[in-house]
Amino acid sequence: MSEQIKVTINEQEFDVDAGARLIDVCRDKGFGVPSFCYYHDLEVQASCRMCLVRIDKMPKLQTSCTIKCTDGMVVTTESEEVEKAQRAMGEFLLTNHPLDCPVCDRGGECELQEVIFDWGDVEQRFSEKKNADPEKYLSPIVANDPQRCILCKRCTRVCDEWMGEDAIEAGNRGVNTVIGTYGGWLNCSQCGNCIEVCPTGTLLDGVYRHETRPWELEQTVTTDVYGSDGMQLSIGSRSGRVHRIVARDRYVNGLNGEFLDVKARFAHEFVNHDDRIKTPMIRYSKGGKLIPATWDAAIKFAADKLKEHGKNVGVIASPRLTNEAIFTLARFAKEAAGSDNIAVSDVSDLAPVFENLSVPLCTHKEIRHAKTIVLIGGEPEEEQSYTAKQIRQAVRNGGAKFICVNDTPINLSRRAMQFIHVNSGSIDAFALAFADGGSSSMAAGKLGIDASEIDAVRKTISETVGDLIIMFGCELSAEAQAAIAASASGFAAEDRRVTLHPLPRYNNSVGANDMTPGRRSVDDVVKNSKALLIGGSLQDAGVLSGKDFVVVQELFQTETTDHADVVFPAASFAEVDGTFTNNAGNVQRVRKAIEPVHQSKPDWMITAMIAREMGAEIAPDWSASSVFRNLADATPAYEGLRYPALKDESEPVQAKYSAAGGDVSAHVNALKAKVEAMADVAEKITDVPKVGHKLHRLTTMTSKTRQFHLLAHGNPKPANLLVSPLIQFGLDGVSKEEGLAEAAAVGVSDRSAPGK
Repeated sequence: MSEQIKVTINEQEFDVDAGARLIDVCRDKGFGVPSFCYYHDLEVQASCRMCLVRIDKMPKLQTSCTIKCTDGMVVTTESEEVEKAQRAMGEFLLTNHPLDCPVCDRGGECELQEVIFDWGDVEQRFSEKKNADPEKYLSPIVANDPQRCILCKRCTRVCDEWMGEDAIEAGNRGVNTVIGTYGGWLNCSQCGNCIEVCPTGTLLDGVYRHETRPWELEQTVTTDVYGSDGMQLSIGSRSGRVHRIVARDRYVNGLNGEFLDVKARFAHEFVNHDDRIKTPMIRYSKGGKLIPATWDAAIKFAADKLKEHGKNVGVIASPRLTNEAIFTLARFAKEAAGSDNIAVSDVSDLAPVFENLSVPLCTHKEIRHAKTIVLIGGEPEEEQSYTAKQIRQAVRNGGAKFICVNDTPINLSRRAMQFIHVNSGSIDAFALAFADGGSSSMAAGKLGIDASEIDAVRKTISETVGDLIIMFGCELSAEAQAAIAASASGFAAEDRRVTLHPLPRYNNSVGANDMTPGRRSVDDVVKNSKALLIGGSLQDAGVLSGKDFVVVQELFQTETTDHADVVFPAASFAEVDGTFTNNAGNVQRVRKAIEPVHQSKPDWMITAMIAREMGAEIAPDWSASSVFRNLADATPAYEGLRYPALKDESEPVQAKYSAAGGDVSAHVNALKAKVEAMADVAEKITDVPKVGHKLHRLTTMTSKTRQFHLLAHGNPKPANLLVSPLIQFGLDGVSKEEGLAEAAAVGVSDRSAPGK
């Protein structure tokens, strides 16, 4: 526990942590101190001068963002002197800021607007003409109105400190300073965090722009449906439609703060897309068409056919589904079909990890404060963005030693103290050397490195005092994952705590593992089944050819539904209550923001309806909370959990996984045999992957957001930055030729042009 000291603020005495930042203490104790450049998760800049306070025994007003509390400090935040100085700074900020709040998308959420309104009568004495740089687009995702900028530089610092991309910079000097890019176009991951932290309407969401006013949106806190980090976010909805997604701290206080990646923030248009499956459909004969049907008819048809096949029914669940949906599918296999043919359509199986855990899973907060981080494989900046952000800040702000092992020079490797560049496809050999020091020489040969590089890793670990975190990607084999999980405890010491952080690809890969103990592979289930019930879609739908009967629950028509005899419209994550479990083992709520669109229903409910028609009651109370209660009672790691325990997103609940460990020798021997049989490939990938090469990839869901089509095709720079890129590239209801003609005709900013 931190040392406690006495600080007096506005004649009230408080006990606070020694060294705490004064502005944070003042706000925590209920004293409003305005600021624009200060942001709690960024390095201090102290340029806006709004957070001025009086501190006894100091000759003049001080910026509270730069002051750390000392014992006996006496502070005044509310006085005529302080307010006069803050008013003067506010007046300077309005010198070039347009008073266009009624047409600004940030109106109602603008920090500048709120501060000025609090004062009530700020005087505007400057009559000179304001700077009037035109509105423009910095990317298909980010819109920019330069004249609203107050030069707090939060955006440039977020781009540097959080993302490590330096895509946005300040150009020119003095009164002519502007925020932008030297090339005029943002070539980055398009995370949108610069938009989130902007205190004014300078940087705007190009997907949401001009849609509605912030106060008209109903905010619902839920969990990201894309990445396995389980980022918390707030869905802004109105009249049954999702308009935007933010992580703004006025709405949500999750593990990720205000951080989101491009998919979590912008790829939400699939929820209300016209291509959503609207009704149940039946294919009455092989080769025939899917015909719309009523729910009763489709449920009866599916149940009768599945019942005919008895134990020859297989069940496959997507790792994108909620825990409740996957648990219900697993119960369907056992209780309705009477079989153990259950599989998860994930690219990797986490069973080897969780069956052999010898140390706890680490949380994202622990990553930030780690002393040494070893990353074996994976590409967090593309697939687990928040994990990557925590690694960057652990290195930058905490001085963590970061070791990166990969067969590709991923962008995150630039942050590494030691980057071990191994031969293509040989990453399992490093896992062997990591788990078994005696295999270093043989493994080094397969890896195409010198054994001294492996020795250097072990030396760094042996010198670590504090937290050691071992991360590994989903491309590692089952044998490699088992060996790492089982041997991790061997690195622990009296002054060294060891934790694991697996990097699965999907939002609920960990939950899918927890809900389906004893599952089989997709190939096994397909091979041993004549009929199938599938929640979601398969990576390779071709394996369904020749099956007697296939039932699919999906949002959209896919290659999997092309093989289906019955298709049910499933509700999206924005339309259901449930839970996801992230890569840290945190069980987090998914909350319904809008009613299910068209005739869709939650996946767990569809499965339960089919089971009931077959004579099995697998969701007796017919609510998501009761399903969760049942799964928690049936899953040891979730024992005792209920929805009320998960209500506070700022304090995520971690599942209680057993860390009994496995047979290290057996797993090492199995991995050694696999590595010895590995072909010698003396080839290293030297090309650095393009930023966004996975984040911007078009999938069933991301393809429904039009801006992603531009990102996926290289993010081309349009001819005219003043006109929406969607218009210029023919993605806004006009032809490309018409869009280019309009762009050529526009010479000034068109405030009425929508950003969609």
